[in-house]
Amino acid sequence: MEEPRRLEILPLPLAQPPDELAWLQQALEGQVRAVAWRSQPALVVPVSYQAHERLPEVSADFGIHGWPVWVRRSGGGVVPLDPGVLNLTLAYPTSGPGQGGMERVYDSLCGWLGRALARLGIDARALAVAGSYCDGRFNLAVEQNGVPCKLAGTAQYWRHRGGRDAVLAHATLLVDTDVAHLTAQANAFEAALGSTRRYRASAMTQVAHLWQVLPPHRGGADDPLPRTLQALAAEFQSALGGGLVVPPVQEVRLARGNT
Repeated sequence: MEEPRRLEILPLPLAQPPDELAWLQQALEGQVRAVAWRSQPALVVPVSYQAHERLPEVSADFGIHGWPVWVRRSGGGVVPLDPGVLNLTLAYPTSGPGQGGMERVYDSLCGWLGRALARLGIDARALAVAGSYCDGRFNLAVEQNGVPCKLAGTAQYWRHRGGRDAVLAHATLLVDTDVAHLTAQANAFEAALGSTRRYRASAMTQVAHLWQVLPPHRGGADDPLPRTLQALAAEFQSALGGGLVVPPVQEVRLARGNT
């Protein structure tokens, strides 16, 4: 499998979803993309949510109230985003999803993220977490007081064309946000659709919280967002040996402060 050799970091939160399908098309043509990005408040849902008759009406209402709804081809449930949530999108050519290809993609993605988080003193592993939104067995989770809490979610989407295969793999990492507010938005959206799905904020955690309680950062005042970006970039550089496009820490702080 050919894996990404360069990490791009978009410093400003996006007001519109990135054109990830264009990145997937580039992957079919042999290119490789690995992009870290953030967004303004938004709710991301998989195409399966189009089965809800009220989706257009509910999406319009949430959009009016500052939470536009973006439909993505991958994923299994609603995912709330804001500038404190870090997204990682990988698009690259590979062999087809058969013979364990999908699990290899998840293993690679979770491995990259897990090693980056280890640089911050966070021990995360792939694990399903009951009560978390968009739950799956390839979450990245940590244990808090013996209870697993979701820190990141992952998803993937494949395309086959002209005898070639490519994959679009995603990770969404909670870095420095209001977890209770995000969970409340997800629950409100599900309720508006008439869905019985409900989520618990206590099933989630974030880097900012762990930053305060785990060594070596316990009680530290550093902004976890630029440190997380640096750890992710450093892990890509170490593991993949590629070039990096990394904005200065001050630029990332300013971008976050203006959102």
